[in-house]
Amino acid sequence: MKKTLFLKPLFRTTFNLTFKVTFRFLIVTALFSTASVYATEFAYVTNEKDDNISVIDLKLNKVIKQIAVGQRPRGIILNEEQTLAYVCASESDSIQILDIKTEQIIGELPSGEDPETIALHPNGKIIYTSNEDDALLTVIDIDSASVITQVDVGVEPEGLAVSPDGKTVVVTSETTNMVHWIDTKTHKNYANTLVGSRPRSAKFTKDSKYLWVSSEIGGTVVILDVASQKIIKEFTFDIRGIHHDRVQPVGIELTQDGRYAFVALGPANHVAVIDRKKMVVDKYLLVGRRVWQLAFNKDESQLITTNGISGDVSVIDVERMKVTKSIKVGRYPWGVVIRNKP
Repeated sequence: MKKTLFLKPLFRTTFNLTFKVTFRFLIVTALFSTASVYATEFAYVTNEKDDNISVIDLKLNKVIKQIAVGQRPRGIILNEEQTLAYVCASESDSIQILDIKTEQIIGELPSGEDPETIALHPNGKIIYTSNEDDALLTVIDIDSASVITQVDVGVEPEGLAVSPDGKTVVVTSETTNMVHWIDTKTHKNYANTLVGSRPRSAKFTKDSKYLWVSSEIGGTVVILDVASQKIIKEFTFDIRGIHHDRVQPVGIELTQDGRYAFVALGPANHVAVIDRKKMVVDKYLLVGRRVWQLAFNKDESQLITTNGISGDVSVIDVERMKVTKSIKVGRYPWGVVIRNKP
């Protein structure tokens, strides 16, 4: 009897300890698995000359597949759910809809001729694209796959941006050298701002109060006040050993914390880092040849650059301000977007 009384508590204690250890192990394993899924991010890079998209696993830092798309893909964006990618197939005269899961083109949106860049309204229902050959902004309803309207803008429109508050879409016209301000409700071009020669990219701050615009031939980046549409700050760039004619600003990315702006400087083969608190150019980072566009990963710890002539992307560690990796992709990479959902 004494032996029985002794064994029961021992068995119960052993069982409880085993259960607790096993339960904790399962929880930790589940959390680790979930974290691992979300930790993997993928960069989708459009390759102009190969008519495809390179998919890069940013955890492995290598291309894991190529997805065939239309002719001369350039601009690319994701829907909010990150289940679809919209790709400007410029020489196919269409915006193609790529299903991320199946990696198949499942439809097209009417875009007009030669769509180059693309922007999504914050409501997720409307896409804007610039038609360089026709000097138009095309406004597209996604659900009905129909053109809502087309807006006359300057000659050779390219850069596009929609304000985070959804009120304004801007277009930069390369030959007219202007930023065109368009009301998203009325689709009226209500103002035009003259900027440097051959403006390319535009980027709103997250509060929708300011707009950053790069001018490729002018060699400048300006900040415009959205309320007045006036230039309030201009940046120029000076890199030792590189002639100023080769310093041609294109893609722009802004950190959400308001700390930095990054500017791709084209054939100068550098990315400029601007301290937004001090409003000065802080440093230059050497990347691949003919850097075009930029994209952050979700937590902005990494910045990806597309380098057209060298056919690769550079990975920048934002905290250390250092290029940590060069990844070979296809011929003439141009656009890039990063997916962070499984």
